[in-house]
Amino acid sequence: MDEWPCIVGGRERKTDDRYVIRNPFSGNSIGQVCRCSGADIEDSLQTATAGAAETALLPAHRRAAILRRLAELMTTHREEFVSLLIAEGGKPRRNAEGETARAIETILISAEESVRIGGEVIPLDRTVPGEGCVGIVQRFPVGVVLGITPFNFPLNLACHKLGPAVASGNAIILKPASATPFSSLLLGRLLLEAGYPPSAVSVLVCRPDDAEVLAADPRIGCVSFTGSPDVGWRLRSRASCGKVTLELGGNGAVIVHEDSDLSRAAFRIIEGGFSQAGQVCISVQRVFVHRPVYEPLLARLCELADALVIGDPADPKTDVGPMISEEAAQHALKRINDACTAGATLVRGGTLTGSLLQPAILTGTSGGMEVNCREVFAPIITVTPYDRFEEAVDAVNDSVYGLQAGVFTRDLSRARYAFSRLAVGTVIIGDIPTFRVDMMPYGGVKRSGCGREGPRYAIEEMTDARMMVIRDL
Repeated sequence: MDEWPCIVGGRERKTDDRYVIRNPFSGNSIGQVCRCSGADIEDSLQTATAGAAETALLPAHRRAAILRRLAELMTTHREEFVSLLIAEGGKPRRNAEGETARAIETILISAEESVRIGGEVIPLDRTVPGEGCVGIVQRFPVGVVLGITPFNFPLNLACHKLGPAVASGNAIILKPASATPFSSLLLGRLLLEAGYPPSAVSVLVCRPDDAEVLAADPRIGCVSFTGSPDVGWRLRSRASCGKVTLELGGNGAVIVHEDSDLSRAAFRIIEGGFSQAGQVCISVQRVFVHRPVYEPLLARLCELADALVIGDPADPKTDVGPMISEEAAQHALKRINDACTAGATLVRGGTLTGSLLQPAILTGTSGGMEVNCREVFAPIITVTPYDRFEEAVDAVNDSVYGLQAGVFTRDLSRARYAFSRLAVGTVIIGDIPTFRVDMMPYGGVKRSGCGREGPRYAIEEMTDARMMVIRDL
């Protein structure tokens, strides 16, 4: 059985506290991982603090070269990453290949941004005391970045923490999800091989309580967290640093108006709702359809759902693999059953075999049902008709979340109305909320989080602006 040690200050460290990682589809063991102790965490903080002093002095061209080398090593290990994503997360092969490609791209984007960290010159003679003075603003690394990632995109989201941290000259402590640690541990190994100072690199598998201890430590300069709202807001309340980025998911909504391409809208909704078993922060969950096209769109959604291949994620033909665990799948099924008990209709799917949940389409739901008002993080979509476009926008906004929303319309005035009224981080016209490219500013409002990811924007979160005033002598 493979045994994966943690990385503490650039060195692999084995511990007696180990647990087995199992394939979510087969239930078979794929290896053991070492869980860090409190002493390991303290060591990582001490070495990271020392390492941050070294990385802060690395010139931009050197940071860029290290990241480019990391991308080369990840490309060499591409198939190993794909296999790990399939095995530890139950990710269908095509999705695992896509995530690996995106992760490499995220590192390359970070390399590009590492040489673009600029500043500004500010003339200060706007007022009399400023005569003869000039101000120079420059950004400096915060020191130690704590990156905490979820199970659903264990590699690319790790790269969204690690890449900008390295690009801006910070030490990085990466805490992957307990269910999917292997890809992050391999990433840490490759960063060391790429030449980043060892003391500035730690990848720690630890308990949630230990992660909170890390976040609260005053030696941490920035916390970048992706995960559940409850955990994220609690970490923010405990964090000692002022730099906290939270990406906390939502209940992604789509509006489909009658003037749109219904065939394309249906295809993208199925892709966005059921890909990766719906375990995506920006999965399609709520679909609002203009009443004149409600019936034909619903029929097309059902046809496409029927054609999906559900099963072994290692099979290249599989469209939808398992959820991360049987417990998660059972919880999703309960939400479906609760909705049906309250008056909803299950028009497709909803059967459960182990951790495989047949993609479900529900109609007749209300806003207060958990399948609408909570993040289901499962292959479940609800489809609801509307009469006026403004009504649909209001329905999207009737949520504690506000991450991304998709709007299918060819009318520019409606698009502008949606952009100005939808209370979300990103409005996507002509596509689903699941759309994301890795250089864009990504994040939400309300309970969906604060701050933005995307290498350029994450670098702003991981650096402090410092000003120098020069007075004529």
